[in-house]
Amino acid sequence: MTPARAMIAAPQPEAAEAGADILRDGGNAVDAAVACALVQTVVDPIMCGLAGFGSMQIRMEGGPHLMLDFHGRAPQAVRPEMWQHLIRGESEDGFGFLLEGSVNEIGYQSITTPMTLKALSEALARFGTRPLEALLAPAIAYAREGFAVRPHVRAFWDEVPSGGRVAHREFVTRYPATAKIYAPGGEVPRIGERLRNPDMARTLERIAEHGPEDFYTGAIAAEIAADMERNGGLLSAADLAEVAPTETEPLWSSYRGHRLSTNRPPGGGLMLVLMLNILENFDLSAMGHNSAEYIATVSEAMKIATVEKDTRIGDPRFFDVPVEELASKAFAAEMAARIRRGEKTHVPRLNLGGEESKDTTHISVVDSAGNAVALTHSIGMPSGVVTDGLGFMYNGCMGVFDPRPGRAGSLAPGKSRFTAMCPTMLVDKAGPSFVIGAPGGTFITMGVLQGILNAVDFDMSALEAVSAPRFCTTSDTIDLTNRVLRRTERELQAMGYPTRRSAMSYGFAGVHALRRTAAGWDGGADPGRDGVAIPG
Repeated sequence: MTPARAMIAAPQPEAAEAGADILRDGGNAVDAAVACALVQTVVDPIMCGLAGFGSMQIRMEGGPHLMLDFHGRAPQAVRPEMWQHLIRGESEDGFGFLLEGSVNEIGYQSITTPMTLKALSEALARFGTRPLEALLAPAIAYAREGFAVRPHVRAFWDEVPSGGRVAHREFVTRYPATAKIYAPGGEVPRIGERLRNPDMARTLERIAEHGPEDFYTGAIAAEIAADMERNGGLLSAADLAEVAPTETEPLWSSYRGHRLSTNRPPGGGLMLVLMLNILENFDLSAMGHNSAEYIATVSEAMKIATVEKDTRIGDPRFFDVPVEELASKAFAAEMAARIRRGEKTHVPRLNLGGEESKDTTHISVVDSAGNAVALTHSIGMPSGVVTDGLGFMYNGCMGVFDPRPGRAGSLAPGKSRFTAMCPTMLVDKAGPSFVIGAPGGTFITMGVLQGILNAVDFDMSALEAVSAPRFCTTSDTIDLTNRVLRRTERELQAMGYPTRRSAMSYGFAGVHALRRTAAGWDGGADPGRDGVAIPG
């Protein structure tokens, strides 16, 4: 790819092109990110949506550098012990619990507060240059005219998770208002068929006309609240009226001389910082990329971070997260010493269930003025719920809360669940030098970690960094994509590591990155998704 002065990378070509058009038309990085994100809610409606959540890092040249976090919050009707008697197990990757009736996974009780529209509109009002109604136009057109179903969209519908998780087809067929959009004849669209959503087009037009507050306190809010009340939902009109994103200072760290900025808990940035700090104590490049020694060393850092996440990282408004300790170089050095001694970290799990649905998307964008945005947003595990006539699906984020009271991730009214989202930048005196993020559930931090290691330790381009074979270790088993050498897998097994090989050549998050070079920006869209990096 020829380096460019401005660039955007996203998992959906339609959305990336909408953002690139804004950049070429003189809009800034925030304008482009918002336009792209709005189109994503239409063309990847099970990965993200107006009623989703997320985390956005914004760096304005000569201005603020901040995190705008919009993590979904448990409705006020939630009680810590309300699902304790329903526990069947925990997902193997540690990102969700299996309950009787799957009430936390699908349906009206699985919904947390819808944050995405509020956050996008606030970011635009504060840092953008274009009105919201103008940036809604491409999304409205795709909703009304339809989009061709891409392989990754169809693949999600066809997936049947293990361990008692809800089959993905059920998310779009259980409720009539949802099936009307996604399976009107009883079958979901095939690859290449057009999916139209005129109800969502009308909702977006109402937002363009009346503003985003209509969604939270106006006529749309009234329709949402009435639907929730009719169907036993936990979300209320009062919850909607209180929705607001949170501005925080980025979590700052460093890796091999590069300054790094990422998000704070309940986001996944602290896990990323901990892993990088541990790995800074090893000469990874001398080990060789994806050698058995390299994979074992990085896997141990992944396991250590996973255990810390499970036990000590949650919503800091409700749980005392030891950020200073976990982000310190001294703590990381202690953990690195454990790895050098040959200690293998054990990741405890409450039984073993299926994996979490990896329903998220990401945008990395830079403009010619030096502004940059890394935005990850999601509907988590989709709830399967669409209010008839509104067209968008609600998030299903209640599924990740711990139904056992007294723990880091336990249920509480107004509390946000942990999310591995970690939109991240490497920054030097000239500004951002690497902008990265990913969808992928608990795999997000592990994918972003490897993208950074590939770029810094192995001097890969953005495309090479997001395309190299990945692995992931969020349990005692090392998961490998199919391009990791079988010879290497045998060496890992000889070292005492259980392994599991995926049939997929690409996987464990969908990493999207931009890298500044002397000639300009190069970009990489994860080949495992359907996306693209486009100059602006």
